[in-house]
Amino acid sequence: MTLRLILTRHAKSSWSDPMMADRERPLNKRGRASAKAIGRWLATHGYEPEQVLISTAERTRETWAKIADKLVAPPRAEYLDALYLAEPEQLLSALKRADQDVVMMIAHNPGSAYMAQALVNQVPSDGRFQHYPTGATSVIDFAVADWSDVTWGSGKVVDFIVPRDLI
Repeated sequence: MTLRLILTRHAKSSWSDPMMADRERPLNKRGRASAKAIGRWLATHGYEPEQVLISTAERTRETWAKIADKLVAPPRAEYLDALYLAEPEQLLSALKRADQDVVMMIAHNPGSAYMAQALVNQVPSDGRFQHYPTGATSVIDFAVADWSDVTWGSGKVVDFIVPRDLI
């Protein structure tokens, strides 16, 4: 059996209000367009999540809303405080509790970048994978039957995209 992770870093957020709490920052105009483009790309390629795990930050919530709007049958999102600015171990811990075959996770850097690199058995040649810019999305497959069996270095990158390639 194969399980699939769609790992997305939130889209570009706004810094227009320097007094706003980090968790409350929304997407900026480019971020909203990027998230919509990622949603279209996922739908076009048939990368439809069955379960979505999302940080509780406004920018991750808004990223999901814009992506979900472009999907055929978006699942209800699960918002997890543990994913806010999480380290790779925390992200993996949340993933191991997933219960669907295709899981999307929307989180932050540097955790998303480090997790993507640590999960795969071969890092793509695209240098952007290393720093995982805003909106970066990887599709990673695992030859396991249960998420609890996922280990570092066990995934295979099926696809990788950044919004700048789409808009």
